[in-house]
Amino acid sequence: MPRSISVLGAGSWGTALAIQAARNGCDTLLWGHNPQHVSALNKAGKNQRYLAGCPFPASLTVTDNLQQCVQFSPLLLLSIPSHAFKSTLQQIKPFLDDQPRIAWATKGFDNDKGSLLSEVVVEILGDHVLTAALSGPTFAKEVADGLPTAITVASTSQTFASQVAAILHNHRFRAYTSSDIIGVQVGGACKNVMAIAAGIADGLGLGANTRAALVTRGLTEIMRLGTQLGGQPDTFMGLAGLGDLILTCTDDQSRNRRFGLALGQGKGREQALQEINQSVEGISAAREAYLLAQKHNVEMPITEQVYNVLFNNLPPIQAVQNLLAREQKPEI
Repeated sequence: MPRSISVLGAGSWGTALAIQAARNGCDTLLWGHNPQHVSALNKAGKNQRYLAGCPFPASLTVTDNLQQCVQFSPLLLLSIPSHAFKSTLQQIKPFLDDQPRIAWATKGFDNDKGSLLSEVVVEILGDHVLTAALSGPTFAKEVADGLPTAITVASTSQTFASQVAAILHNHRFRAYTSSDIIGVQVGGACKNVMAIAAGIADGLGLGANTRAALVTRGLTEIMRLGTQLGGQPDTFMGLAGLGDLILTCTDDQSRNRRFGLALGQGKGREQALQEINQSVEGISAAREAYLLAQKHNVEMPITEQVYNVLFNNLPPIQAVQNLLAREQKPEI
């Protein structure tokens, strides 16, 4: 098992995962693309911008040299926005050895083709790469603060899933393993769409009943799409499905929920994004999930309405009315 790890992405989640690995005694190198940001991290010994008050362990160092980071460890963990996932793989490809091991904590689809990120890895690096996807109900600040957390590490290789999990797992951070890399990815991407929907409903003042209904029916939509793509039903009742969905739909630490709240309160898309000032993965995920649903003939009415709000200028209140106007039918 490798006792080193390279983490690509010095945002809040990448930094939190780097801190977690380093706390476990793992030699950790964190890469950031912005030299000024990396310089600030090294000077302060913490990520003051995203994780104030969380000092770096001694075994965590930071660099803006991509080649150095890739060649530091045989295990790479990517925590970058989904829109940069493919281009980052293309950049690191020349620096990889002949047996790459790539894990990622990115939650989203490929913005060009709507592919799962595991499919993007195969497209860019080939099918000989060991891959793993990390997902679950996690806010970066709570992980960095050492609060109890649980995630899922999914890989078609049980050995690789266990290796990645072991680097992160301790008495405050439980890392479970799964073989369902498809289901874990779909759950992680689509829950952000539902968080936008829940935020819109709360921004409109529609109450707790509405939020609970959206979460429940949103889970149904995620399961429909996920199983159609090859995921296992039980996965969506676990940490990477229901767990992550509940977290991101109900707590204002969620950027996607805050974005939806702003829309429901009458703010424009650009204003909402400026206020959050971080990536909101649910925007592109809404588009890609909607297009996948259309392609595979999967019924996803909540996703469809979020898509129309974001890309067809549908007023949020009209989206809610459209959902309420749907014909009565059995729940299952």
